[in-house]
Amino acid sequence: MAAKRNLAAALGRWSAEHRKTAVFGWLVLVVLVMTLGSSAGQVNLTEADYGTGDSGRAERILQDAGLTEPAGELIYIRSDELTTDSPGFTEAVADTTDALEATGLVTRVRTPDTTQLVSADKHAALIQYDVKGDPDTAADRVQPVIDAVEKTDAAHQDLTLGQYGAATGLKAINDSLGEDFVRAEYTALPVSLGILLAVFGALVAALLPIALAVTACVGAMGLLALTSHVVPVDGMTNSMMFLMGLAVGVDYCLFYLRRQREEREAGRDHATALRIAAATSGHSVLISGITVCVAMAGMFLSGLTVFEGFAIATIEVVVIAVLGSMTVLPALMAMLGDRIGAGRIPFLGRRRAATGSGSVAPRRDSVLLRGVLARPAVFALLAVAFLLALAAPALGMKTEKLGTDKLLPEDNPTVVVSQQIEKDFPGSPAPASVIVKATDIDSAEMKRAIADFRARAVASGQTGKAIDVTVHVKENIAELSVPLAGNGSDATSRKALTTLRETLVPDTVGKVAGTTALVRGDLAFSVDYNDQLKKSIVPVFAFVLGVTFLLMLFSFRSPVIALTSILLNLLSVGAAYGVMTAVFQHGWGASLVGTEGIGAVESWMPLFVFVVLFGLSMDYHVFVVSRIREAYDRGATTRDAIAHGIRTTAGVVTSAGLIMVAVFAVFGTLEMQDFKQLGVGLAVAVLLDATLVRAVLLPSVMLLLGNANWAAPSFLRKSRPAAAGGPTPAAPTAPARAAAGR
Repeated sequence: MAAKRNLAAALGRWSAEHRKTAVFGWLVLVVLVMTLGSSAGQVNLTEADYGTGDSGRAERILQDAGLTEPAGELIYIRSDELTTDSPGFTEAVADTTDALEATGLVTRVRTPDTTQLVSADKHAALIQYDVKGDPDTAADRVQPVIDAVEKTDAAHQDLTLGQYGAATGLKAINDSLGEDFVRAEYTALPVSLGILLAVFGALVAALLPIALAVTACVGAMGLLALTSHVVPVDGMTNSMMFLMGLAVGVDYCLFYLRRQREEREAGRDHATALRIAAATSGHSVLISGITVCVAMAGMFLSGLTVFEGFAIATIEVVVIAVLGSMTVLPALMAMLGDRIGAGRIPFLGRRRAATGSGSVAPRRDSVLLRGVLARPAVFALLAVAFLLALAAPALGMKTEKLGTDKLLPEDNPTVVVSQQIEKDFPGSPAPASVIVKATDIDSAEMKRAIADFRARAVASGQTGKAIDVTVHVKENIAELSVPLAGNGSDATSRKALTTLRETLVPDTVGKVAGTTALVRGDLAFSVDYNDQLKKSIVPVFAFVLGVTFLLMLFSFRSPVIALTSILLNLLSVGAAYGVMTAVFQHGWGASLVGTEGIGAVESWMPLFVFVVLFGLSMDYHVFVVSRIREAYDRGATTRDAIAHGIRTTAGVVTSAGLIMVAVFAVFGTLEMQDFKQLGVGLAVAVLLDATLVRAVLLPSVMLLLGNANWAAPSFLRKSRPAAAGGPTPAAPTAPARAAAGR
């Protein structure tokens, strides 16, 4: 029995012959990379790194000059009985400010009597302060202040105190994510193990993929720490990388193990079965891994550093998982031999009886497969109609950069305080800020320009009158704090921001020679972020679609198969978009995932989901189409090859899909709205992809296309190596296949 000659086959053969070198080399590599990464430490994104456009440039100007603003905080005090001028209320304010000062962690404390931050009904007031030190790490240092406020709140039973701001908001998000991801990681492992036990029916075979996936993730974390010194990453990247790495790592091992077991059941000796698995499933794993990496590389065209970090993390964990699957896995399989089936669990994973002649007893086609083979046009039409129906809500998808009040559950204390502040103090709590970098900020010309700006801004009616100016003479920078009309995020505020950027700034401070004047702030950041995402959609989509098409073209040497791959994946992505829009924007069935409709989808979600799904869905596509192509190359008709490919891969694709769906569904259990959206979108898409698309739509379309599947231009036509072994349908003669027409 000949085996395909490819890189996967060569690595598998080498690993099987050098078992100890492969296994101990893998362990040394993982330990070494993790040790180096731990020693170097991980570099996380700063506030300026998240930005883009003019607001991002303004943040970097301040950061480079060492003028980054401290994290601002608000303490909300309210009483339904007392008014702000009541002795009990003023005593609570005084006690709160004393408690703040006692922590030694705050600066610039401003009380209601100095800021006039008193509600219209005089039953609520705000205390403002800044957290000392680096604002990027303020969330890690604010807990003593939170404790002091809570202690003061407990001492004044007739009032309610709450806190909201940059540091406490970020801390609430970090705490929620930290707890959720720890639970998610501990949940994903036993769930994956349970599915693998059901698939293999043996403890050793089930533990092997888990062990390799976990070690791959550990090694990738060390590597990520090293590369973060070049491209900083978001603080939650490690947890996301672990869950992604677990999903793909287990799937890759599953493909390999199931093919080896299939060949053993067909009567092959252990060495031959392992060689065939390396040449076939190992090759599919390699192609799948390359496709995932290429798809994730599309994020580098987004222009957003946070996406670049996610891309690097995913590429690293996938590369290491592929490397482990192609080297240490065959080495361990060679070591264990048939002992890989040790720890057999009763009633699970029963072997089919081998015939001893290199084949197994024919499997009966499922009712679904028989229906698809009999009426491909009907099933293709039904499947496409169903996917398009799911995708329909996406036509009205609305995206926005979700704030803390929408990211966290509505009963979160931080969200509750934020909503109370908005109710009692309507308007924008965070004004826009014009950052002016000049050759000489203290010149007479610049002073006149700033005065002109203040006068025109107030006269425009688009801003408040309280425009504060802070001049940093040494750094030649001025900060102009400009309250915007509206509530800070509505259409009125957006119009005011546009006026500020396109008229007021260019016509005043922007006219001074050698001056850079940029607008920053919460609304400016959100607008710039969304604009960058919109601009990056076309290049990212074009890159991912184009490169994926080329990979499929040269992998299967068929333009038709390559194009079909693209179109089927687009249907899966569209269905995921539609479900996300229906659940999270409109609230249809939102209670099933523990949330409610919030009127929008997180702005980065469509791009991120597209890239991730396009990479991951190719796992199943490559695996299934490879088996179909194998059978066709051995002489089967197109119809028989499709039937054989679907029949032999149905079990492993379903199992792999269940594992990936289970892992991604864990994201859906998180409290954070954006990760909940991510989990639901990915889980739904993978479920559809591994079932409806691969079991119904793919075979239907390929049957309808017939021999056109294999048509190729002359430069792609080359002799294919003899196919690796495995049970196949009877191979008709060339005239018979020609007569069959398919």
